[in-house]
Amino acid sequence: MVDEEFVSTCGAEEVTEWKEEPRVVLAKPLSLEGESEVDEKAPNLILLVLSLFTNIRPGSDLTGMQLPPAFNIPKSQLQCISEPVYCVKNDMLETCNRRENPVDRFSAVVAWSISTIRPLNFGFAPFNPILGETHHVSRGTLNVLLEQVSHHPPVTALHATDDEENVELLWCQYPTPRFYGTSVETEVRGKRHLKLHNHGETYEMSSPKLLIKLIPVPGVDWIGKDRIRCQETGLEAELDYGGKSFFGLRGSHRSIKGKIFKSSSMKLLFKIDGHWDRTVTIKDVNSGEVTVIYNAKDSISGLKTPIVKDHKGLWPSESAVVWSEVNKGILSKDLAQAKEAKKAIEEKQREILRARESSSSGGHQTWVPQHFIVSINKEGGWDCSPIEIKVPPAPIIVPL
Repeated sequence: MVDEEFVSTCGAEEVTEWKEEPRVVLAKPLSLEGESEVDEKAPNLILLVLSLFTNIRPGSDLTGMQLPPAFNIPKSQLQCISEPVYCVKNDMLETCNRRENPVDRFSAVVAWSISTIRPLNFGFAPFNPILGETHHVSRGTLNVLLEQVSHHPPVTALHATDDEENVELLWCQYPTPRFYGTSVETEVRGKRHLKLHNHGETYEMSSPKLLIKLIPVPGVDWIGKDRIRCQETGLEAELDYGGKSFFGLRGSHRSIKGKIFKSSSMKLLFKIDGHWDRTVTIKDVNSGEVTVIYNAKDSISGLKTPIVKDHKGLWPSESAVVWSEVNKGILSKDLAQAKEAKKAIEEKQREILRARESSSSGGHQTWVPQHFIVSINKEGGWDCSPIEIKVPPAPIIVPL
């Protein structure tokens, strides 16, 4: 199965080579074990990171900033966005669907939402996806598909379906990183919906912000508020993610506090407390009973790396194919090779853009996503609706 739009823009010879035997490199998923804190042996990395922002004004939008391969992890942003959905030890979406009453299902959704937060490494970032790039992976009966539907601004659409559990995910999100002198703060805008079709329930959720602190103590934290709401049941949750203090003291590092309440009356039902990289509990305010709803070690420790089950089924637009040569250079520590491979990808995209802008019709040729219908809503945000009702099984799978 080949993405025809990508074929038409990449050139027949290049696509033919990929179709015969795609060169694919899949890196291990981000997990608790994958974290590497900055220590006294890493001053050069800190200086290199700071050098990137030398000529950038505070308050600047960093959306279009391109990093050299020395600062990249061997995977695309599409993979990093979707890994929390398909790289898990326990099927928490199954738990959300199989809980018997609305309150239990809501608390399970809260736990699942927390599980999508993963540790990140200071000084390293994934590749910015190219326009039309896709990522298609299956874990058991859950099939996940992403597409980069816009490049400026960078907008990613995700659609996932599980026929067995009758669960569906719809995400349309776009990060907006800004530089503030001593830090980079990224707000993840857009809509994230989880649908439990067996119960007729849709859960709307947001995302905390990603904070990269440069000085005095470098580090990466998830901070700020996250809201989860189900209109059908009238339940709502507010979560507050805490990071390290300015001087690097542990304090509320990776803490999470919050509450579950009724939207209409604001009546408090549960208090939420814990750390998203350890355990999170809810306390029933009426009975005083405390229950562990999330254990990070049980959910995101020891994750398995996806594998290619069907090489011929890979699309040329697949992230693992697009960035494969760059990945090989990074993993083999041949940064010269990685730099040249990345440069070739970026130049190809510039050629495609120039060709589109000077099309034979005499006007700008609008690029159309292959798997989503994209529109701008009245608030100025992006909406992404999947063209197909269900996501098909993928050539890349996660071993169970």
